[in-house]
Amino acid sequence: MKRELEYGALSLRKRATVKLMAWSVPEILPTAIYGVAVARATDSFLAGHVWQGIAWLGGLVATAGLGAAGARQVYTRLGDLVEPVRDDLVRRVVAGALRTGDDSAVARLNRQVEIVRDTYAGLVMVLRSFAVTLFGVLAGLLSLAPMVAAFVVPPFLIGFALSLGVLGMAADRVRASLQADEDLAASAGMVFGGVRDITATGTEEYAEFLVGEPIEAQASAERALAKVAALRTLCFAVGGWLPLLILLATGPWLVGRGVSTGTLLGGLTYVLIGLQPALGQVMAALGDSGLRYVITLGRILDTSQPDEPVRVIDAVQGHQVHAQRLTFAYGPAAEPVLDRLDLTIPEGDHLAVVGPSGIGKSTLAALICGMLTPSGGRLLLGGVPPTELTTERLAETRVLIPQEAYVFSGTVEENLSYLLPDATTDELSAAVDAIGATALIQRIGGLGAVVKPTELSAGERQLIALVRAYLSPAPLVVLDEATCFLDPEAERQAEVAFAQRGGTLVVIAHRISSALRARRILVLDGNKAAIGTHQALMRSSSLYRDLHGNWDPIINQIQPAS
Repeated sequence: MKRELEYGALSLRKRATVKLMAWSVPEILPTAIYGVAVARATDSFLAGHVWQGIAWLGGLVATAGLGAAGARQVYTRLGDLVEPVRDDLVRRVVAGALRTGDDSAVARLNRQVEIVRDTYAGLVMVLRSFAVTLFGVLAGLLSLAPMVAAFVVPPFLIGFALSLGVLGMAADRVRASLQADEDLAASAGMVFGGVRDITATGTEEYAEFLVGEPIEAQASAERALAKVAALRTLCFAVGGWLPLLILLATGPWLVGRGVSTGTLLGGLTYVLIGLQPALGQVMAALGDSGLRYVITLGRILDTSQPDEPVRVIDAVQGHQVHAQRLTFAYGPAAEPVLDRLDLTIPEGDHLAVVGPSGIGKSTLAALICGMLTPSGGRLLLGGVPPTELTTERLAETRVLIPQEAYVFSGTVEENLSYLLPDATTDELSAAVDAIGATALIQRIGGLGAVVKPTELSAGERQLIALVRAYLSPAPLVVLDEATCFLDPEAERQAEVAFAQRGGTLVVIAHRISSALRARRILVLDGNKAAIGTHQALMRSSSLYRDLHGNWDPIINQIQPAS
C-alpha cells in the first residue's frame, strides 16, 4: 500500500513536471533564433536587401510572441509543484512544535518555511530558464558559426564551474546566518515576553546584554555572506564578460576568415542577451537562494521530526482498539488533553465521540491512527502500538478522513481510487452511489473529468474524500468531523453507508445526530470520559444531556443503528 500511495504522489509530481517542461519548449525557439535573426538582418541591410532584413526581424518578433505564450503557461503550472511542498513543511513544523514544545518553531514557520517555498519556486524557474537558454544559444551558435561558438562557450562554462566551486564556502556561511537568525528570534522572544518583569526589577541592562550578543552575531554572519558575493562577481566576470571580450578581440581575425559582420554581431547578441543574463540568474539562484533552500529545508526537517519509535512491526491481529490509562499532553509542561483513558473498541463497533470543541476528540482520533504517540499509558491497534506498525500495514488497517478533506488536481477517478488504485468502474460507481456523491460526480463531468479543487466547496471535497475512504481496504474507518460541511441528510446517508460497509467505524461527531446513529457513544468531558448508549448517557451524563439539548430526531430523519 505504501508503494502504491508513493507511486500515486510521484505520478502527480511527474505529470506536473512534464507539463512544466513541455511548455518550456516554445521558449527555446526565440532563444535559438534571435542571434541568427540579428545576423541575417544585419547582413541583409548592409547588402541593401531592406525587406529581407525586415522579414528576419519580423520572424524574431513572431517567435518572441510564441515564447511569451509558453512562459505564461509555465507560471500557471508552477503552483502544482510549489504549494504541496509548503503545505507538507507547515504540517511537519506544527507537528514537531506541538510534540516538543520548541519555541523556535514560530521562526521556522513564519520565515523559514516561506524561504523554502519561495526559493524552491525560484530555483525551478531559474534552472528551467538556464537550461532553455543554454540549449537555445548552443543551437543558435552552432547553426550560425561553429567558430564563434568555440570562442564563446568554453569561458562561459569555466565561469559557471568556478561559481559551483564557491558554493561550499557559501554553504557554511549561510548555515551560520540561519543559526544566528534563530538564536536572535529565541532571545528576543524571551526578553519581550518578560518586559514587564524587566521594567519592574530594573534589569534593562541585563536584557540588553541578552539581546545584544545575538544581534551582533547575526550582523557578523550577514557581513560574511556579503564577502561571498564578491567571489561570485569574479566568477560572473569570467563566464559572462570574458566571452564578450574574447569575441571583440578576435573579431578582425574572424572577419578575415570569412565571418560576416552580421554573424559577429549575432554572436555578440547571444552573449549579451542570452548567456550573460542566464549565468547571472543561475549563479544568484544557486549561490544565494539555492543554498538557503537546501540548508533551511535541512534544518526544518532535522528539528521538526519528533522522536518516534521506529516502525518495525508488520503484523496485526485484527483491528480492535484497546486503550489502557491512555494519556496525552501537547508538551511536557502542558495539561493532559486525555488523562488515563480506558477504552476498548471491538471489531465491528460503531462508536461516536462527542464533547465540547477542543476537548481532545481529534487528538484521540490521531492516537488511534498512529499519528501521535501517547504521553503515558498505552494504545493498541490489533494488539500492536500503531506507532510501531510499518507504514504499509498501518495504511491497510485504518483510514482517517479529517475535517479539511484533501482533494488534488487530477481526474475524479484518480481522486476516488487513491487508496485502492486497482478499483474497477463498478466498484467506483457503487461507492459513489452509497455515499451519495452521484450528483456531484455527474456535475463535475464523470469519472474521467479533471477535478479543480479550488472550484469545489468544502462539502463537495468532503464527499470525494468520503468515497475515497469508503473504497479503502482498511477495516477501521475514523471520520474526524469529516461530514461537518454536509447537510444533515447527506451526513446521514454517508454515515449509514459506512456503518453498512463492514469493519469498525469511529465518528468524531459534529452533530448529535451522529451519536444517535452509533451503537455506543464516548463523551469526553475535560479529563473525564463516559461511554454507553444514548439512553444510558441521557441518565448518567449531564454534559451529554446538554449536548443533546432540544434536538428533534424526527425532523432530521435519524436512523439509529441496530
